[in-house]
Amino acid sequence: MHDLHAADKIVRDIKIYAQKNGLKKVSNIKIGLGKISEHGETILPSNLKFNIKLLSKGTVLSGSRVEISRISGPYVKIKEIEGE
Repeated sequence: MHDLHAADKIVRDIKIYAQKNGLKKVSNIKIGLGKISEHGETILPSNLKFNIKLLSKGTVLSGSRVEISRISGPYVKIKEIEGE
């Protein structure tokens, strides 16, 4: 469930970014994922990506490419957003 919470925050933040920057479509998202554990479980890149894609349906992020790389520290960081 923690994967879903992290994905929800990312999707909300990107939607806000898109609105502020006049993006009608987000095509590419790059995310840095550190080691984050909640309730004894670690967020996996594959689960985070799945949940971002799930929550993106019907939004400006729908169909966007999601790239997740590992970073150090207990963080999730939006590294880059591309769109038009």
